[in-house]
Amino acid sequence: MNWIGRSLPRLEDPSLLKGHGSYVADRIGKAAAVRFVRSPLARGTITDIEIPPGATVFTGRDLFDVKPIRPILHRPDYVAIGQPVLPVDRITFCGQAVAVVVADEPALAEDIADQVFVDIDTTDAIVDLDAALVPGASPVHPEAPSNVLVEGRMKTAGLDNAFAEAGEIVTLELRSHRQSAAPMEGRAGLAEYDAASGRVTLTASVQMPHMLRTGIADTLGMPESDLRVIAPDVGGGFGQKMSLFPEYIVLVWLARKLKRSVAWIEDRRENFIASAHGRDQAFSLRGAFSKDGRLLGLEADLRSNVGAFSCYPVTCGVEPLMAFAELPGPYDLAEYGVRSRGVTTNTCMMAPYRGVSRPMLTFSMERLMEVAARRLGIDPVEIRRRNLISAFPHRSPTGLVYDEGSYLQAMEAAVNAINLPAFRARQAALRGRGRYLGVGLSVFSERTGYGTPAYAARGMEVVPGYEIVDCTMDPSGDVVLRIGSSPHGQGLKTSLAQLVSDELGIEPQRIRIISGDTDATPYGWGTFASRSMVIAGGASKLAAGKIAHKLKAIAAHLMDAAPESIALEHGWARIHNSDRALEIPALARAAYHQSHRFAGQSPGLHESAVYDPGGTFSNACHVAFVEVDIETGGVVIERFLVVEDAGVLINPMIVDGQIAGGVAQGIGNALFEEMIYDEAGNLLTASFADYHMPMAQDMPREIRIGHVETPSPYTEYGMKGGGESGRMAAPPFEKVGLHSAPQGFDDGVS
Repeated sequence: MNWIGRSLPRLEDPSLLKGHGSYVADRIGKAAAVRFVRSPLARGTITDIEIPPGATVFTGRDLFDVKPIRPILHRPDYVAIGQPVLPVDRITFCGQAVAVVVADEPALAEDIADQVFVDIDTTDAIVDLDAALVPGASPVHPEAPSNVLVEGRMKTAGLDNAFAEAGEIVTLELRSHRQSAAPMEGRAGLAEYDAASGRVTLTASVQMPHMLRTGIADTLGMPESDLRVIAPDVGGGFGQKMSLFPEYIVLVWLARKLKRSVAWIEDRRENFIASAHGRDQAFSLRGAFSKDGRLLGLEADLRSNVGAFSCYPVTCGVEPLMAFAELPGPYDLAEYGVRSRGVTTNTCMMAPYRGVSRPMLTFSMERLMEVAARRLGIDPVEIRRRNLISAFPHRSPTGLVYDEGSYLQAMEAAVNAINLPAFRARQAALRGRGRYLGVGLSVFSERTGYGTPAYAARGMEVVPGYEIVDCTMDPSGDVVLRIGSSPHGQGLKTSLAQLVSDELGIEPQRIRIISGDTDATPYGWGTFASRSMVIAGGASKLAAGKIAHKLKAIAAHLMDAAPESIALEHGWARIHNSDRALEIPALARAAYHQSHRFAGQSPGLHESAVYDPGGTFSNACHVAFVEVDIETGGVVIERFLVVEDAGVLINPMIVDGQIAGGVAQGIGNALFEEMIYDEAGNLLTASFADYHMPMAQDMPREIRIGHVETPSPYTEYGMKGGGESGRMAAPPFEKVGLHSAPQGFDDGVS
């Protein structure tokens, strides 16, 4: 019986659905309440901070010996900027924490915070990324006089010739506006001081607990062994919760300073103005096409607004450098020239948000294909056929190696499924009655499951990527899997249990996954970048495989058979082509209690494994059917189709859930969500009254999901990542909904 490939209901869900989950706010108890005083202005110099008499308030001057957060890239085009935990003098964005209040009750802490007066000598803020690049613009940081914190450049030798020979040159100016991940649970932390040991336990709503421990210990100058970090149930992350934030450092500092427990629960306004944003990119593209529609060369100027500071540990290079390396996406071209810059402004810090740069990359390349098709008189589907990668392995102009994929096959499957001729007939008939229908097509590739080689190539000081897994089968035959990855809602524990079940021949319900506790798990990199199933899954498979090998050796000894003749299945170790078998719990008991019988084998059943792959590419094609009210601009999404290739699927139902959730976020990106600053750097969309998230009525009446399965030769079981794919392909439909004139639906797929 194979558990891999089954749509097993998530093992995590019953406790959450019954209200038995444990989030940070559930654990506060009698901890003192912490409230941060935040700057109401985007830029200026602190001249004074007035504190109410008798209040417990700390400022940057009290934390003088705390190091700034300073993520590093080892490359000459990177400027390292230190982020003070609490600033002493300079204010750099509206919402920056400038003081911290501690009180016995949350309401009292909030009242005191309202009485703290911060006197700021204001300076004009720089908000727009292109304004920050104007020669003579005021530097946001003195270390970066040009306001550029990172810059990548490259140009292939034949690019100029490609443009000289082009039959058509397409030029585009594209913009992706700023967004918030808006997780259901905001940031939160509980720092508990243990008087007996002097240790602090920080329970926090985060994606990377081990990294958080390292970063906090480094800034405070404390041993990591004195700090335990726990990520309990986490109410959504989407990348926003993978960075080291000043607030968590302050919480640990307070617990050690006051020798008491302190807790901070972020409110929604704080999450909007001061956590981390995503996107905010401007791309200028030139594509050189032959007369028959082949993309000969691509030239791009890519600008990313990275905000006031660089996020730790991945740095502000995460979006501009991903855009630099992966812009060509699923398309086959030889000549490429690119300049990609990360630009600092007086706005909230940017951090990875589900998909990172890829929604904008996909939007850019799909728009390029669409415009070229119209100008050259080629069907939009056909121009993609002529340009999609079809031979593997494929090496991109930036040196990325694409493993086996199904770019053409997925698109053809999607096009065949929608019956485009029938839609065109319906579209024309309804146009005559004043109804305007459109269809959108989006093809993309996603680099997933990449380990340390990819991050090391960026020059990162902190190089994430690998995962370590400890696997133990106890004397009763049950299994505990300890992982460094830290799930936050994506069903990872269920999928890992299915994978381990196939290795060990036991049911998934007999496998317990422990995660999110630096005292109880091996050092790992958490959950982000569509990596957890590929990398933590690969390590889990290897560790469980070692235990399976020991079980087979024990069974072979007890039944006087060859180990290679033993199969583990249905809770038994069976000899092939025989009715002789032993229950796996009996073998586990023997491994612990009769270890003297098995010469050359260590007692018990405990194994570890490390997995660090080079990475793999998943791909998909999305199709959206919409109706647009040309008087109001309102959009109704009738249907949405996804044909996805994420390699071998461990749990198809969980994968489909990830895709559907990503599509919903992508629709929000295209039609609703935008963080808006005024010229002074004040955030105007700091509540859900102003920042519109998509609701149920905004979703398609139907999301159909199909799969093509192309196993990767570079990963265990042929797995590929799929956690961000829905988020990447939906935003390109923005052109269909809001910005196309009605006649834009007439020619080809729009």
